[in-house]
Amino acid sequence: MRIALALVALLAVAPTADAQQRPLVTEDPETIGAGRMLVEAGFDYQRAVEYPVSGLSGHLLRMPLIGISMGLGSIAEAQIDGGIYNRLSITGRKPSAPLAFHVTAPGDSTWHVEDLVVGTKIRIVPEGTQRPSFALRSATKLPMASNESGIGLDTIDFYSSLLVAKTVQSVRVVGNVGLGILSDPTRGDRQNDVLTYGVSFARAVSPRAEVVGEINGRQDTRLGDPPPGTESRSMARFGARYTVGAWRADAVLMFGLTTKDPSFGLGGGFTYVLDAFGTP
Repeated sequence: MRIALALVALLAVAPTADAQQRPLVTEDPETIGAGRMLVEAGFDYQRAVEYPVSGLSGHLLRMPLIGISMGLGSIAEAQIDGGIYNRLSITGRKPSAPLAFHVTAPGDSTWHVEDLVVGTKIRIVPEGTQRPSFALRSATKLPMASNESGIGLDTIDFYSSLLVAKTVQSVRVVGNVGLGILSDPTRGDRQNDVLTYGVSFARAVSPRAEVVGEINGRQDTRLGDPPPGTESRSMARFGARYTVGAWRADAVLMFGLTTKDPSFGLGGGFTYVLDAFGTP
């Protein structure tokens, strides 16, 4: 709730919007700048979502999804991402799922908050005429959604990625590759190390409008069956961004690329940036 109140307060200020990455997930290596604060908010709706650990499946609505990034210097940025309301309309249950006995939702729906992700990004090489920019990002996922709701895992995961990007004329291409260390939600003595990846593009079609797209996901590296909840996942996203004054609005269509991913989804939201505080 504090995040929501902070968001409302920030929206009362009239800032200048800068180019940022919503509605994409692939992380751009450029930081927002010293003393600046970025606010993102939006929603998405996904059909045929599966939760292998709880055995639930259904259609998922998440709103509002909130992200706040703070420029700690010219090359460093701190990030907090989460959400207040995730509602799953249940269409199926698998009583044989590993933690199905934990689920306390008796009806045709369940809800909980989004897991919280806290991260830092440090740009190590700026973009040049011929050279792409590079950055390192580390993030930790904290378990806000409970496994009793059927949509949480109650696990802590860690991610570390190398980010690279280059702008060529009106097209910006971004790539991410890294490691994810995912806890086994059914045991306390096991983990799964996955390869994380993402490739995105953003093409300007007018001074205000861009079309964007990406493929982003993770690849299981374990020999044999991975721990439930740590399987390979991948999503394709295609969308657009449009700037009006201080605001940047976005819309996106999503398509799952593995059998464990949602079949289809859509979303939208906005981004804006303001000068929030001074730095030494």
